[in-house]
Amino acid sequence: MHVPSLRQPQFIQLHQEDHAAVRAELAAGLLAQPASLAPKYLYDPLGSCLFDAITELPEYYPTRTEAALLAEQGEAIARQLPRGATLVDLGAGNGEKAARLFGLLQPARYVAVDISVDFLSNALQCLQRQYPALDMLGVGLDFSSELTLPPEVGAGPRLLFYPGSSIGNFTPAQALDFLRRARAAAQGGGMLIGVDLVKPLEVLEPAYDDALGVTAAFNKNLLQHVNRLLGADFDVRDWQHLAFFNTGHSRIEMHLQAVRDLVVRWPGAERAFAEGERIHTENSYKYQLPAFEALLRDAGFSQTQVWTDERGWFAVFWAQG
Repeated sequence: MHVPSLRQPQFIQLHQEDHAAVRAELAAGLLAQPASLAPKYLYDPLGSCLFDAITELPEYYPTRTEAALLAEQGEAIARQLPRGATLVDLGAGNGEKAARLFGLLQPARYVAVDISVDFLSNALQCLQRQYPALDMLGVGLDFSSELTLPPEVGAGPRLLFYPGSSIGNFTPAQALDFLRRARAAAQGGGMLIGVDLVKPLEVLEPAYDDALGVTAAFNKNLLQHVNRLLGADFDVRDWQHLAFFNTGHSRIEMHLQAVRDLVVRWPGAERAFAEGERIHTENSYKYQLPAFEALLRDAGFSQTQVWTDERGWFAVFWAQG
């Protein structure tokens, strides 16, 4: 008896790590005044595990608030979205968020985009077994700087999915540039995007400085990642985690602050830090609804629609290309 072979996901790796460029970027950030490190370096394997743990913390509202919103409003959202389009999942991770929409959207193809197809491989293999009829493609792409999808994605309208309020890690100017590239990549389709909203400080700040110290460990682990990438000699015991809401910029800022005078060295250079001096590691912008809608319009999206949870803590926008 002939048993048909199971469909297998395809994988295309477009992003190639330039180790010299990474070292140059890290060194430039550490030598800048004030010092800063790009938040993408928070996500080495341990950092990714720590972030997964953060999403389970009682203080960290974004993940569960967005999930509840998509569950409660999923049918209403799906009525506004094109059925049978190619679903492009930006920053797909394990693909679970997008998979919850498969039944509602009936996509013709699922395209999972993350920086490494190695990272995507197990998740897509698992999803393919659960959804054997759905064509799946994994694309290794640093979409924060480049959003040109390969021809294998196919022509026609695309539904870009960008959940998790990750847009908040971009400055408003960077967000505008990213949204313009997303609109072009949608090829006449559109974008479904999660956006964290301004809310009381007693809710915002503990989400980035939890009682267990998991977010502190996540932030400090960045230094260990930099040690490996740059050959630096950071000692995590010399640094403390800081997170606060900058009202003027409408953003949570994460920093690492030196607890004593110290010198950090790496091949070819060094940087002295005074006690209390900081390294800026991440921003998370929080939006008012009219401001984000204006950003989508400025990016060229022609129509927008928004759904929020009952407390007005989180929003999901549909932006038509």
